[in-house]
Amino acid sequence: MNSVLVASNRGPVSFTVSDGGELTMRRGGGGLVSGLSGVAKDDGVLWVCAALSDGDRSAVRQAPGGRVDQAGYDTGPVRMLDIAPATFHRAYNAVANSTLWFVNHLLYDIPNAPSFGTKFAREWESYRDYNGAFALALAEEAGHGARVMVQDYHLTLTPAMLRAERPDLRISHFSHTPWAPPEYFSLLPDEVAGEVLEGVLGADHAGFLTDRWAQAFMDCCERLLGADVDRAARTVTHRDRTTRIGVHPLGVDGQALRRRAAEPDVESHMAALREQVGERKLIVRIDRTELSKNIVRGLVAYGEFLAAHPEWHGRVVHLAFAYPSRHDLPEYREYTASVQRCAQEIEDAYATEDWDPLILNVDDDYPRSLAAYRMADVLLVNPIRDGMNLVAKEGPVLSPRCALVLSREAGAAAELGPDALLVNPYDITGTADALHRALIMPEDERRTRRDRLHAAATALPPREWLTTQLDALT
Repeated sequence: MNSVLVASNRGPVSFTVSDGGELTMRRGGGGLVSGLSGVAKDDGVLWVCAALSDGDRSAVRQAPGGRVDQAGYDTGPVRMLDIAPATFHRAYNAVANSTLWFVNHLLYDIPNAPSFGTKFAREWESYRDYNGAFALALAEEAGHGARVMVQDYHLTLTPAMLRAERPDLRISHFSHTPWAPPEYFSLLPDEVAGEVLEGVLGADHAGFLTDRWAQAFMDCCERLLGADVDRAARTVTHRDRTTRIGVHPLGVDGQALRRRAAEPDVESHMAALREQVGERKLIVRIDRTELSKNIVRGLVAYGEFLAAHPEWHGRVVHLAFAYPSRHDLPEYREYTASVQRCAQEIEDAYATEDWDPLILNVDDDYPRSLAAYRMADVLLVNPIRDGMNLVAKEGPVLSPRCALVLSREAGAAAELGPDALLVNPYDITGTADALHRALIMPEDERRTRRDRLHAAATALPPREWLTTQLDALT
């Protein structure tokens, strides 16, 4: 039985099936996996996750009790749950990504969406079933008095469900996204909003990346549940239970990241990129093609920068890495197409025989991303709204002279704002101006800012981040 468990939708590894039926394992994607996978593996933490693909499901079916680490894979302790595809689709795509994500990132086009009818009721039932599958697996795997860390908006109901099964456990829930203010959160049907809040309050400790998101959650509990909120003590009391609220700004393991970025595959990508761009200055962005990441406005801002500053023509290249995300959803497919159209418009307007002003990559390649970080003169991170955005922290760790252009709506702005060039993510002209200021920043100021960004980015690396939350459950 396990004394420390982590539960999340996406696990630390994923599997693909070749045409010949052979399984290949690779590192899982996303900021949570990037931050925690190494720590969990080293410390023997059991990670419970969902099987997301046909490859994952094949791996689960070959593993005793879904424990892929007991089927010969070097994963660290991992249990994958083979949830029925239809249930998973409704829970993950229709509820988690098309509803809860949209609410917490304030993404709805309010005159047209959302609309909650009988179809959503069926989808919500699948979300309940999905959370229930995690609660049952955790109850089976946890030793008496174990500490269980439930992660993110996919699993908001799991803490309360798990507490009903195993009241002996110490449970935390951590939100890696923003949390919507009450007036926006209440777009959800009343019973759904209440169920989400009460699900999280099933935990002993509810964690957030910034004080802003923690305050929004407490506001929702007070306004929508009538809970007793003590903001000074950071506690929420509801139905005779008290949940402590914590703020834990996840940082970067600088040493591990630098070691990985010095490996031969990264060096090879650096050489290839340098051959492409020569000695030109580099503006880098690395994102999933996620609606909240604001890639299109970032590209438009770069185009406006080129229009306003012809002296930079031929002297700068924008490396824009926009990796596919959630292509099961039509909004995301269209957004990816918009990114590609916008990039092509910049190329058509400014490219010459010997200068490509923009290099857009849409194929996920972690070593190439690390190479881009190391080469960056400017890092652009301009989300509409973001829980933390580890990209903003990884860049200054790997680049010796990176200037950071950062959205004030990124969670990382709470820590990095004093030494970044903060922008309003909707202000294209302001972002274009910030790109120019970042490029012409004097070298001594650039390095001073970067050194302070590096210190802030590594202040609470994953191991310490995990430890502070485990301590909160002691």
